[in-house]
Amino acid sequence: MNLKFVLANTLLASGLFVAAPMIHAETVTLGQTNVRATNVPQRGLNMSQVEKRFGAPEAKLPPAGGDTPLHPVINRWQYNGFTVYFEKNIVIHSVRDGA
Repeated sequence: MNLKFVLANTLLASGLFVAAPMIHAETVTLGQTNVRATNVPQRGLNMSQVEKRFGAPEAKLPPAGGDTPLHPVINRWQYNGFTVYFEKNIVIHSVRDGA
């Protein structure tokens, strides 16, 4: 029984060495998605911190969600060039216009 186990593992390992040159990865870059935006609110800031650093938003959109505990209130503030998404009062995402 040990001979079968050793033989099977040997065949498996040799197959991996043969297949290894065929395995590769590619890096795909779309526009400037790999550049971290530093001039938009970062995740974790609260509403007062965002307003203090970036000023008052151009528009505060109506809240969405909040109908159940699984759907918390999502607030959206629009600035010139980006929109900030808050879960309750904490930034969860900032999106540049046209992204």
